[in-house]
Amino acid sequence: MASLGDIGVSALINIISAFAFLLAFAILRIQPVNDRVYFPKWYINGARSSPRHTRNFVGNIVNLNFFTYLTFLNWMPQAMKMKEPEIIEHAGLDSAVFLRIYVLGLKIFGPITLVALLFLVPVNVSGGTLFFLSKELVVSDIDKLSISNIQPKSLKFFAHISMMYAFTCWICYMLYKEYDMVSSMRMSFIASKHRRAEQFTVLVRNMPHGSSHSVSESVDTFFKKNHPNHYLCHQVVYNANRFGRLVNRRHRLQNWLDYNQLKFERHPEKRPTLRTGFLGLWGKKVDSIEYYKQQVKEFDQYLSMERQKVLKDPKCIMPAAFVSFNSRWGAAVCAQTQQSKNPTLWLTNWAPEPRDVYWKNLAIPFFSLSIRKLVISLTVFALVFFYMIPIAFVQSLANLEGLERVAPFLRPVIELKFIKSFLQGFLPGFALKFFLYILPSVLMVMSKVEGHVAFSVLERRTAAKYYYFMLVNVFLGSIITGTAFEQLDSFLHQSPTEIPRTIGVSIPMKATFFITYIMVDGWAGIAAEILRLKPLVIYHLKNMFIVKTERDREKAMDPGSVDLPETIPSLQLYFLMGIVYAVVTPILLPFILGFFAFAYFVYRHQIINVYNQRYESAAAFWPHVHSRIIASLLISQLLLLGLLSTKKAANSTPLLVALPILTLTFHKYCKNRFEPAFREYPLEEAMEKDTQDKTSEPELNLKSYLADAYLHPIFHSFEEVDLVEVKVDKNPDTIPSQPTTPNHSPSQPATPDHIPSQPETKPVSRSPSPSHDLHQQEHEESATVQHYEFGPPANVYHYGYEHHENIFHYNMDLYEATQHDAQDYVVESPRGYYHY
Repeated sequence: MASLGDIGVSALINIISAFAFLLAFAILRIQPVNDRVYFPKWYINGARSSPRHTRNFVGNIVNLNFFTYLTFLNWMPQAMKMKEPEIIEHAGLDSAVFLRIYVLGLKIFGPITLVALLFLVPVNVSGGTLFFLSKELVVSDIDKLSISNIQPKSLKFFAHISMMYAFTCWICYMLYKEYDMVSSMRMSFIASKHRRAEQFTVLVRNMPHGSSHSVSESVDTFFKKNHPNHYLCHQVVYNANRFGRLVNRRHRLQNWLDYNQLKFERHPEKRPTLRTGFLGLWGKKVDSIEYYKQQVKEFDQYLSMERQKVLKDPKCIMPAAFVSFNSRWGAAVCAQTQQSKNPTLWLTNWAPEPRDVYWKNLAIPFFSLSIRKLVISLTVFALVFFYMIPIAFVQSLANLEGLERVAPFLRPVIELKFIKSFLQGFLPGFALKFFLYILPSVLMVMSKVEGHVAFSVLERRTAAKYYYFMLVNVFLGSIITGTAFEQLDSFLHQSPTEIPRTIGVSIPMKATFFITYIMVDGWAGIAAEILRLKPLVIYHLKNMFIVKTERDREKAMDPGSVDLPETIPSLQLYFLMGIVYAVVTPILLPFILGFFAFAYFVYRHQIINVYNQRYESAAAFWPHVHSRIIASLLISQLLLLGLLSTKKAANSTPLLVALPILTLTFHKYCKNRFEPAFREYPLEEAMEKDTQDKTSEPELNLKSYLADAYLHPIFHSFEEVDLVEVKVDKNPDTIPSQPTTPNHSPSQPATPDHIPSQPETKPVSRSPSPSHDLHQQEHEESATVQHYEFGPPANVYHYGYEHHENIFHYNMDLYEATQHDAQDYVVESPRGYYHY
């Protein structure tokens, strides 16, 4: 069992690690060469452009403005300047609500920590039981501050029961207030949003297919008959997964062509060449530009044939479609009602937003989804079970004294003072973190196999699996296996009637392991998050060996979004540890509180400056967060009930029976009161928004806006695609006041709120980047053209921008040999999608 000295060694190691990470981050972030790693969000938003525009080679890599080194810690107050409404505008509601989870942790555990330390710790210390236990039991000084130190049948247990009631009431009150706030934020966010395709569109699956009619004809007939006044158009779903892989190969060929043309334009005296053999090591030597031009031309012909095969082959058309309506009210009625007498046919759900669609899974036959879910459920169960083996070994390291009795040959090594402190204070938490590192990726693959059709759902399902795994293996598994190892020798020499008492005493003793885990994961781990060492190394490696064009540079810079499938379950584990040990071992609470404060600070900075949201679910994950905190409450109540039963507290134990019942009643009330706002769209709200649209834009042509909103992205890959081939029927009329942009992203359709005729009036957010000389030209409000050198002086890029939005259109004549490399970029839209 780790002593106070071992905990001190672990605290010292992790504090030094965290400080080193923060110091390294503070220095690395102000270097120009790392600018795209630590501020990618501002590049994507268009508020920042490359600082590498100086002729000084050293200045391109190292910040030569030494004044910024004196203020290298100014990122700390900058992370707190942006208010919540600004964060919602800047990063979305999902990001803002994600930060509120950390705030909720501070609100819950702040008062609980204060009360528990002031009232429960003195009660536990005065018990004195552990001073008189047999020396065969392994205890530490921290255990003497826990409930294990209270003598059996003591009236002092009433203090713990009273605190459990008080803590439960406080947690339920905070959960109610937060659920009410988040649901209100969600409804306000949806009501304030501009017109979006998903508000008018429903995903229809498992449609009956007759031999005499195509899928498209069946959809059209059914909805014209059953929704004659509101049905507008539809888009059938194609199984284009193979074609999508071919498109990616075509993009790689185009990238090589771009690279070689840029290379030739920089050095026109020598045309680039390559060998056609394996990896370019041998074979015929040919002109690179002509070779890749021919490769692209041949591949385009092949893609054209494959595209026609997808469009014409009935087997490539799936029994699913995105059906759009002329009003939000019509879409809400369709999405939230049963369409057929047979409840297994014409199944409807709200369509995800176009960015959120996981197109590959739309090709999965609907009848196989139940089988897939059953197989994955069994696989997850097996995964949880077999992971107990490494977890048990990790927990054995938490108490080397107990392990020595089973394996005495390890004693000479274990008894070394530094080795012993390192193994007990640092290694258990680190080893457990390593085992958990690869798990989210495995669980994400399982969720994809289940067949979910939206990235947001995939991440929520992965988070659920990860939470169950951490609950069983990390929490319950750590308690059970740890107890067995610690008390193994004692169990073999006592009567069976004494074993329950030994377990009851030993459960609080695992607080020492969880303290070390919090310090490794919650202190050093969160500091490593802000350092972004892995993305930093990967970006520079890609920049040296892979990046050939500006497109490659943008891809290498892509920071991704917050890793919700891993981060949210980890957060819920901290809630579980804090709630369970609040009454049992209150000394753990300050470590929990420190984690929530530090993590909130770090993730606030990351959301403002780094992460770019892939989709917007309007905080759809919050009901899962609420439910699992309630589950943590129930687990804590049941564990305390079992612990008191081993303490022979027959008079006080029955008082706890009512607590789980009251908690479940509260959860059911919250579920009925708030959860409908996360699953359904009120018809009253839909009608109100439709009425506003008709009043403000009576001649709005929704059909031209919605017709290709859910067209498979690969059909947008080439300009020559004839939309008639994929049955996209656009009304020739245009929106009078808001004409749609002709070239828009396939995953983010050009919506009326993207139109230049109605520019955003909100102030442009400023990048909180370090203010050194290399960035001064980037923030001039009146400048409309910027010149900077990219590579040799012959290659000059001309930028023109309006506001801070960043969909970039550029014209680049790659097929003509020119002597200069001028490119014009025009910024028009607030979405981070690039058209080449």
